[in-house]
Amino acid sequence: MGSPDLYPAPRLWGQGKQGCAGDSPAPSTGWKMAKIILAEDDNDMRRFLVKALQNAGYDVISFDNGLSAYQRLREEPFELLLTDIVMPEMDGIELARRASELDPDIKIMFITGFAAVALNSDSAAPKNAKVLSKPVHLRELVSEVGKMLAA
Repeated sequence: MGSPDLYPAPRLWGQGKQGCAGDSPAPSTGWKMAKIILAEDDNDMRRFLVKALQNAGYDVISFDNGLSAYQRLREEPFELLLTDIVMPEMDGIELARRASELDPDIKIMFITGFAAVALNSDSAAPKNAKVLSKPVHLRELVSEVGKMLAA
């Protein structure tokens, strides 16, 4: 427990056979995949989210608890923290608070089944965090991630 779930990275722009249907032109120079760290204790949900985000072109590393995700955040920067709120070892709000201390520019998004009580005014969660309620639709997730990263 606590080790990252590593999944093969999605095909990068310009890789693969030339002229395949669905291939997009390579973006302008300087383009790189946004790095997302995901903390979700539900194995099926975690795999589901990783696959959706990788299919959208993001570089994703995932963990099954907040403490392990925090340890990884201390080792390298990420553009976005995507986290459940209710998790063992360290909840998502504490993870987000600590992530913001490490990197004030990190974007934070919560995915939770407890959204109504998740981020009340007394919460220590970062003020600019976005909350998506479970069950989350993949199109909505990818759209909201794209908006956050573009902001």
